Amino acid sequence: MKIALLTPTFCGFSGIDRVVETQAARLTAGGDSVTIFALQADLDPPPGVTLRVLGMPQELLRQRFYRLLLPLDILRNNRYTRLLKGFDIVYSHQYPMNWLAWLAKKKYGCRYIYYNYGVAPPEAFSGLIERIYMALFTLVSNWTARKAGSAVSISRYLQQQLKKDTGIESRVVYCTIDLKRFHPGLDGSLIRHKYGLEGRPVMLYLGRISPHKGIHLLIEAFNLARRTAPQAALIIAGKHTFPRYTERLKSMADDNVIFAGYVSDEETPLYYAACDIYTTATLWEGFDLPLAEAQACARPVIAFNLGPHPEIVEQDKTGLLVPQADTAAMAEAMVRLINDDKLRQHMGAAAAGFASERFA
Repeated sequence: MKIALLTPTFCGFSGIDRVVETQAARLTAGGDSVTIFALQADLDPPPGVTLRVLGMPQELLRQRFYRLLLPLDILRNNRYTRLLKGFDIVYSHQYPMNWLAWLAKKKYGCRYIYYNYGVAPPEAFSGLIERIYMALFTLVSNWTARKAGSAVSISRYLQQQLKKDTGIESRVVYCTIDLKRFHPGLDGSLIRHKYGLEGRPVMLYLGRISPHKGIHLLIEAFNLARRTAPQAALIIAGKHTFPRYTERLKSMADDNVIFAGYVSDEETPLYYAACDIYTTATLWEGFDLPLAEAQACARPVIAFNLGPHPEIVEQDKTGLLVPQADTAAMAEAMVRLINDDKLRQHMGAAAAGFASERFA
């Protein structure tokens, strides 16, 4: 079959685009003809897959409004939709691509399948403008999702949310991990040497630097933990997308918090290997791929007990889930794992087995 995968970006920093990349490779291996359509891209497509970059503004603020208001650009809508003529199936991986998928269904009879990653709720953001934007984004995302012929959710949590918000029944397909890249036994010594962390207990967060990721709460918990474990260090790796938020985070941190910036694909597994514990204080996730990847690398994890996390982490077996936004409880969990080598090793081994069974 001829299949189109629509995603706003096809970029290394996006967990959504990693799913698109894996899906494209799998469909191509099965004999389908696959084209990825994206507004922006910095990844190369898998072998045999065609990539079409449609374009959008480069400046971040303009990008956000362009994505929200794309349905109003009639000329581009018509031009982009014509590119989808002749495809049997169009998968949409997030709004505004839902709009183009629906137009292709309406005009050319393409089968439109919505891939549900959810949308972070407005209350997960601190600024009024951000909350208003996310409320509008959620509204148009749900409206265009309802136009799909069928849907896929990346967790049971999102399956339930989609049913609640739109009435759509979806099937669950968990994100998968490349066990050739993420596995026990990787050597993270070069990363530790890079930041002068030899011999120190190291925690890691890897992902976008965004308010709903709760990195301010992670730093707050880390600062509390260091009162008992003063040798601990925290690496925060990922793309910064909110300059004011980044300034706030840096004002909360001292030299024991390392802002590593965007990490390449090649280095990502080594960062997991370099840490003793993977930590996240995210306030919302549809899945949380780094939690699964870290476990595949035999690292115990700490996170808030929310959303899909109980599906990804086995409480007290592969990691510790603490009450949402409870930084004191998160600090206690950090100290517990830092001070107990046997528990950390036991959880890490269990995490690797769990991840390879559930997410391979």
